[in-house]
Amino acid sequence: MPVGVYALDTRIQLARRAKHSLDLQYYLIQNDDTGRLLLRQLRDAALRGVRVRLLVDDLYTSGGDPLFIGISAFPNVEVRLFNPFCCGRESLLGKYTASLADFGRLNHRMHNKLFIADGTMVVAGGRNIADEYFMRSMTDNFVDMDAFIVGAVVPQLTALFDTYWNSPQVYPVQSIIHTDLGREELQRDFNRRVDEGEQMMSLTLPPVDILGYGPISEDLDAGRVGLIWGKATAFADSPAKVTATTDEMARSMSVSMNVMDMVMASSTEVVISSPYFIPGPRGVAAFSELRKHNVKVTILTNSLASNDEPLVHTGYARYRTELLKTGVDLYELSPTRILRNKRLMFPGMSVGRLHAKTAVFDGTKVFIGSMNLDPRSASKNTELGIIAEAPQLAREVLRVIHISKLQSAYRLRFAPDGQNLEWLTMDDEGDVVLSEEPDVTPLMRFQNMLLAPFVPEQQL
Repeated sequence: MPVGVYALDTRIQLARRAKHSLDLQYYLIQNDDTGRLLLRQLRDAALRGVRVRLLVDDLYTSGGDPLFIGISAFPNVEVRLFNPFCCGRESLLGKYTASLADFGRLNHRMHNKLFIADGTMVVAGGRNIADEYFMRSMTDNFVDMDAFIVGAVVPQLTALFDTYWNSPQVYPVQSIIHTDLGREELQRDFNRRVDEGEQMMSLTLPPVDILGYGPISEDLDAGRVGLIWGKATAFADSPAKVTATTDEMARSMSVSMNVMDMVMASSTEVVISSPYFIPGPRGVAAFSELRKHNVKVTILTNSLASNDEPLVHTGYARYRTELLKTGVDLYELSPTRILRNKRLMFPGMSVGRLHAKTAVFDGTKVFIGSMNLDPRSASKNTELGIIAEAPQLAREVLRVIHISKLQSAYRLRFAPDGQNLEWLTMDDEGDVVLSEEPDVTPLMRFQNMLLAPFVPEQQL
């Protein structure tokens, strides 16, 4: 599901049709139109008798506390917070300021994204629950990827959810968010927040998405869903990763190791989409080894202008020259070019950013998940991913990546002097070659240069 509005509609359809259970695990559920829309669907399902379990990382819950404590007041709903902050809950700064002595623990977060309906249908991938992940923001929107999943891999995913749900790192929301309101008052306050406003306007869906699929409601109504079948495996970091005392210990529990094993086992081609890409010396050596064996390596990541975490770009930029020397093909997403790409359906003049975490190995195996190829995913955050052996799925994921890299990105190469970099694209007017980072203002460049030396790479 490369198109945001389709991915959101799929979640809503599954929530509306659920008969027994809904299990959700997310890094971020924002208090915006999309967050309130989804939470309303969970409430309505619970009122029908569906058991709802909602697990949310506690980093970005500021501003959403009334929603989480409110929905937990309804029958059949239980909300838990992962690795919670003790106090200062009015803002992110307040949370950390009140917990400075506990920074080591709180610097580890649950980055997983998982939606399970009735233990039989799953949506998993890179999207959090907020307007910008579903092309509903007027300022910033992400190119992202989810998969709709059924079959034998679903019990693996439900078991992973249960492992997190029952872990010592998870706390009932009532033990963290304190309120003087009674149950009925909490329910009324929640209803007021989610039933009023523009979030309840119906979603406008195009007839088909980039890949030619129609809305999933049509398939569900017909009782027959068109799927690509293959052999899949799900895996996730242990929740205990947040208690690791060293980066090496954390990396030993990391999903990153599974994906890098797949990278190194490739024999012909590796294609990676990673919004935050910091390979480090180990990654550069791994890609160099692949190139020595004539394995083609293509990487799509964010440019400085499209990165919502500009400091991460400095970590990546340190390795660009080395990667190009090994023969890796590098593409950087352009926030201006992406607006011309009509297939991605960007609204208005919003800034386009890459957020899809996918990879294709040898044209037959696919990774879709929550993990970036950066130090934070490897040693700080917990992650979840799925690897599927399905050549048809691989072809479709490659189509989406190719659309982004050819129509929405610049390709990097060395300038004629063999030292400096150039950014190349093919527009309607012909070749466009730039000698400086595209779409970047002098102020952006100066701010990044000023701050970069003070941020350790392991924190990016």
